[in-house]
Amino acid sequence: MLPWKTIDSRYLLKRPWLNLREDHVQLPNGTEMEEFYVIEYPAWAAVLCLTEDGQVVMVEQYRHGIQQVTLELPAGVIDQGERPLLAARRELLEETGYVAEEWISLGHCAPNPSKHTNFAHLYLARGARCRHAPRLDKSEAIEVRLMEVDEVLHQADTGGILHGIHLAALFKALHRGLLP
Repeated sequence: MLPWKTIDSRYLLKRPWLNLREDHVQLPNGTEMEEFYVIEYPAWAAVLCLTEDGQVVMVEQYRHGIQQVTLELPAGVIDQGERPLLAARRELLEETGYVAEEWISLGHCAPNPSKHTNFAHLYLARGARCRHAPRLDKSEAIEVRLMEVDEVLHQADTGGILHGIHLAALFKALHRGLLP
């Protein structure tokens, strides 16, 4: 497989959280696409967090893209220059008020490698305890839920958890035998 050749590129939109780029590309077979759109997002971190007694720390929040309240893992954007693990720790604390003793990387994945530039870094946090109430941004309305592992896996299997990145973290941890 050979990479595509970028003939021209221009930004249609530049914002702090995303850029929309229009590329004119040539495929290895010579075919040209004058309008191939790429979304430049920052990297994300997501945390599958287990409390000291083995419960999973989940969050519920409204997601305007699909216009639904969703059940998710604590997660968020990795700030410019921030290390993924530090971002994961920060997001867990901000969104839930929890801190954890043990952190295990579950690797990273590309949410949509066809058109998005970012990666999601996945972590398992164990031995978590609540330090304080969540400290949310003005744009966040989040409810923290503690759930049993079996119930979280049931929700993942039956469509109760929709976020693909969060499903990847759950299934990676399950596959590696890291869930109780």
